[in-house]
Amino acid sequence: MVLPEWIWLFFVFAFGACVGSFLNVVIWRLPRDKSLVRPPSACPGCGKAILWHDNIPILSWLLLRGRCRNCGMGISIRYPVIELITALLFLGLYILYFDVDIRGLGRGEGYGLSGFLEGGWLWFACHILLLSALLAASAIDLELWVIPLHLCWFVTGMGVFGSAVAPWIMDTQIVTTFRLFPSASPVLGILALGSMGGLAAALVLLKKGIIQPSYPNSEESVPETDASEVRPDAQDNDTIPHRREILKEIVFLSPIFLGGLLALAVYRFVPAAEREWNEVMACPMAAGLFGGLWGYLIGCGVVWATRILGTLAFGREAMGLGDVHLMGAAGTLIGAEMIVVAFFVAPFFGLAWAGYQWIFRKTRQIPYGPFLSLAIALVMIAHDWFWNYWLRLFREPMGIQF
Repeated sequence: MVLPEWIWLFFVFAFGACVGSFLNVVIWRLPRDKSLVRPPSACPGCGKAILWHDNIPILSWLLLRGRCRNCGMGISIRYPVIELITALLFLGLYILYFDVDIRGLGRGEGYGLSGFLEGGWLWFACHILLLSALLAASAIDLELWVIPLHLCWFVTGMGVFGSAVAPWIMDTQIVTTFRLFPSASPVLGILALGSMGGLAAALVLLKKGIIQPSYPNSEESVPETDASEVRPDAQDNDTIPHRREILKEIVFLSPIFLGGLLALAVYRFVPAAEREWNEVMACPMAAGLFGGLWGYLIGCGVVWATRILGTLAFGREAMGLGDVHLMGAAGTLIGAEMIVVAFFVAPFFGLAWAGYQWIFRKTRQIPYGPFLSLAIALVMIAHDWFWNYWLRLFREPMGIQF
């Protein structure tokens, strides 16, 4: 029996709303270093646990008219808004990928539910995970001016895993031809391997105290307090020697660059190593694994370079490490080239916001994370257009081959 399309779409929407309900928990608890599973959700006013029928996404807030059933305390409209946005993201991405077939996988015939069930679910699951994480990170960043690194690391792990197993779950030719997941050539793979080895060495040196951490008093989590207490204007401290702190990050990054260069040198000048590595990278899962890792390195690198250069130039901390890890996480799923494109698309969202402020005489400052998130989402959905533009702009005229 074939499931009617409208029932399936309703299920996708409803499941997205449930995920949105969980994102509300993530948005509130994760930056405050609280458990995501305990204690159960309760009213902050009266402390009463929220019953299951008062915790139905979107509907419960409407039925309760935005107030606690027990004490009447107002419930922020943010909760149903996040649930609705997440539900629309789930529904919209599914329609674009499998009904509209925006990536052309069905070759004009519509990919449909069959494409979803025949491996497309992994592609959808990884991309909707990224969009959900971007939504949560943006909401946290807007309120508290911080992006929890644990959220970025979770997406990074899932992104690398998804890129590695995609050729095993989906048709390998479809994955590579339509660039559904990152895939590395032998050269990029060896660079990724050496760089990750250098990263491991840098982390060991940091752990042993041989490399000093930058901004040692900074925190990944914030106290359970008003958002204004963690805004830049409240935390700004001109006594911090920013240039000296950023030099520590350059020292930390040095083993990563050296590891990549060393691995590339071995690959280029040791024929036996080149042959062995080429055989390894001939495996689609290895190409996917190192493609995801290379996307992570480039995503982190492009923002970290901006952070370092901006701090050295202006003597103030430029961009945050949360932005670095957010772009790295996205790079594991959209690939190295597209994460660079997203980085250069993000300023246009910033300019649009500046124009809005200028027209309506608004003065509220907002962090850069939401602009990066919007750019990543746009590049991911309009991948083919941006990819073709990338080819016309760089690869074809320069004859770049990796």
